[in-house]
Amino acid sequence: MTHTNFTFVIFAALLSLSACSQLPPPAAAPAAAPAPAPAAAVVTPSPAATPPAAAEPLLRIDSTQSLIAVTVRRGGVLARLGHDHVVASHAISGTVSPSRNIADFTFRLDEMKVDEADLRQTAGLAKQPSADAIEGTRYNMLNKVLDADRYPLVQVHAERVAIGQPLQVSITLHGVTRTLAIPVELREEQGAINVKGTVNLKQTDFGLTPFSVMAGAMSVQDQMELRFDLTAR
Repeated sequence: MTHTNFTFVIFAALLSLSACSQLPPPAAAPAAAPAPAPAAAVVTPSPAATPPAAAEPLLRIDSTQSLIAVTVRRGGVLARLGHDHVVASHAISGTVSPSRNIADFTFRLDEMKVDEADLRQTAGLAKQPSADAIEGTRYNMLNKVLDADRYPLVQVHAERVAIGQPLQVSITLHGVTRTLAIPVELREEQGAINVKGTVNLKQTDFGLTPFSVMAGAMSVQDQMELRFDLTAR
């Protein structure tokens, strides 16, 4: 074997050995430090929602079972020529709060009825005026006494301070408010409240001038009797 051939053989053997040898694996990268666990979210419980207070149950005036009637009597030296009258409201609206012992209601003056036969009988007024006399009385009452266009409403606020005691009642008429202690008969039954009573009022206490003609020879007395029978349910 020549020197050239011998060199070639050695060179080939070296190539063969290097091909069969595996390169050493690269050095492993240092292990990364584990990422810190995310902090647990702090949840602050929200306060429990306070349920809205239940609306207080209110009773409403039952106008079909309620009445306010006022008896006005004649006066003056010629009183015998006139008539006594009963003026009444059936259209009463308002509410009663049993838990607070208060009531508020109103009625319109121009909705009041004059001299209904059954109410005249209840008031002990026997003679029934004619239709023309009733209409004249109504016109004078609304326009010459009550000024109903300017003051159309009567407003009432009542409070029961203690069981068995008179009601404290504020009446607003003709723009004037008066507060009175009024004894009543009060009954509660099957979710309804009924209150009855009477009270004497003076027209002049509310800034009213009692109707009169002929320099007072025929007139309406200052005092009037108010009777009420009210039901709320």
